[in-house]
Amino acid sequence: MRKKIFVLLVSIALLFGMLSGCTEEKKEEEKEMNIVETAQDNEDFETLVQAVVAAGLDTTLSDETTSFTVFAPTDAAFAALDQEYLNNLVTNDITTLTNILTYHVVAGTTMSSDLSDGMRVKTVQGKYITIKITDGNVYVDDAMVTTADIECSNGVIHVIDAVILPMDNIVETAIANADFNTLVTAVVAAGLDTTLSDESTLFTVFAPTDAAFAALDADFLNNLVNNDTANLTKILTYHVVAGKVMSTDLSDGMNATTVEGTTISIGISDGTVTINDATVTLADIECSNGVIHVIDTVLVP
Repeated sequence: MRKKIFVLLVSIALLFGMLSGCTEEKKEEEKEMNIVETAQDNEDFETLVQAVVAAGLDTTLSDETTSFTVFAPTDAAFAALDQEYLNNLVTNDITTLTNILTYHVVAGTTMSSDLSDGMRVKTVQGKYITIKITDGNVYVDDAMVTTADIECSNGVIHVIDAVILPMDNIVETAIANADFNTLVTAVVAAGLDTTLSDESTLFTVFAPTDAAFAALDADFLNNLVNNDTANLTKILTYHVVAGKVMSTDLSDGMNATTVEGTTISIGISDGTVTINDATVTLADIECSNGVIHVIDTVLVP
């Protein structure tokens, strides 16, 4: 009898041991993968993984002590880019590649339920992405989220259908434009370049061209830039409106309050938009922190 009881107890112990082993094995099998492992396991992310490894970001995105949100372009999204441009990024221009990849990454875990229409989210790259929600579709800048909430051990992946590229801010855009040399000189002289480079704030700038500044009295302009910073700042901020105001947001007869504190008047006639007495010659130059509308005359408050 004792022998039978002993055999039974041994059998039970062995059974529990086997079940415990199975449970441990199951836990091991169910262990969540990190962001890089998840991407490597997905056949739609071969180009993304190649780019991440080339940029040396695989170690960072595998870090289990930090969480990230990755808006991950598919192979098809990368294939839509110019292939020579893409190959040059991966092979030669690691700085720009890193800049682009980190623009797809947000610190912390942001689930789709945390996103709302119009919100701006700061990326690891430093600039902000804009979330739009239309007809139930979620867009990151101009890329649509096709699959959301792929949970990883150190964050979450949202799949997007296009590679998103960081834009220049207002000052960077003006510097790159050959028609804004005088404007840039004036903005720097007034110490407004830091404000208008702020990625966390949106501005609308009605930007006079070099030709517009050249129409001013040269002595008056030189005195403003070299000696009269107070009035220079007053004039420049009269060209700036807080927030991002696209041309489609303008209407005939509307007034807009400038950063300077007084208002400018909008006129629209036969498709031509005027700001006070200046004509908009080119509208909607989008920047990472707002928009520029080119005008042909310097506005004076």
